[in-house]
Amino acid sequence: MTLDLSNGLENVPVSFEGSSATLPKFEYSPDNIQGPGCTSDPSEVTLPGCSCLSRSCLTASCSCLQTHGQAYSSTGSLLNLNSTDSDYCSPVFECNALCSCSDLCSNRVVQRGLTLRLEVYCTGNRGWGVRTLEPIPTGTFVCEYAGEVISFEEARRRQLAQKSEENNYIISVREHAGTGSITETFLDPAMVGNVGRFLNHSCQPNLFMQPVRVHSVVPRLALFAGRDIDVMEELMFDYSGGYANQPPLGVPFSHDTNTVQFNKINGLQRKKCHCGAKNCLQFLPLDLSILN
Repeated sequence: MTLDLSNGLENVPVSFEGSSATLPKFEYSPDNIQGPGCTSDPSEVTLPGCSCLSRSCLTASCSCLQTHGQAYSSTGSLLNLNSTDSDYCSPVFECNALCSCSDLCSNRVVQRGLTLRLEVYCTGNRGWGVRTLEPIPTGTFVCEYAGEVISFEEARRRQLAQKSEENNYIISVREHAGTGSITETFLDPAMVGNVGRFLNHSCQPNLFMQPVRVHSVVPRLALFAGRDIDVMEELMFDYSGGYANQPPLGVPFSHDTNTVQFNKINGLQRKKCHCGAKNCLQFLPLDLSILN
């Protein structure tokens, strides 16, 4: 029997290949929630809106697009793929709940939620994974990596408390927030999360992560297709935030050639990478900045 992992919380069911007895214990949430140490509620509408009355906003007249630039094509695909050129990334801003434009506006993509048919399944040597049940064109929004938004201190506490056999789901992202200003976000979907928590790492991924702000200053960590993806292909992203040999969008991870040969760093046991890519770095990325 095929289960809906989201329990009806997503626009389309999230298929689960298995029985309820093997279902991992966590609370499904399609959206980020406020976790320990987080001072901003991700569900609170805090960003200003545009006054456009058209079906879809135009850069010439939309305050959102004029301020932050056009991020999507008319078909909803993300523009400027793989444009990261530093250790930080620039966020995307969508029209929000305070905007006057239509819900069909082309600058509303991630907020529409899951629209693709995905399936969580057992990969074998890599545990649970996610595959697509339909083809996905390049630039298409696939899903969020949603969970608890937590503070740096809480992220450090959780990572230090983890046992070697436990999975580490914590993602940390750094963004440019103006001249000389950097914004950090720490997210953990271990206990509360969505289908994104089941995505595996790959050193040669087909997805890439992009912070997207919709209604709140707290970004949504959205995953987009970096290339055309076939039916039944496993969906994977680089846990360090890199894509197509571009630098990572998050904080530096210790996966360079000088450290890859060691299976322990700062006393922590590194996990073997089984992605199978030709450029595999042998170990999963490890964010040492959280431990300092």
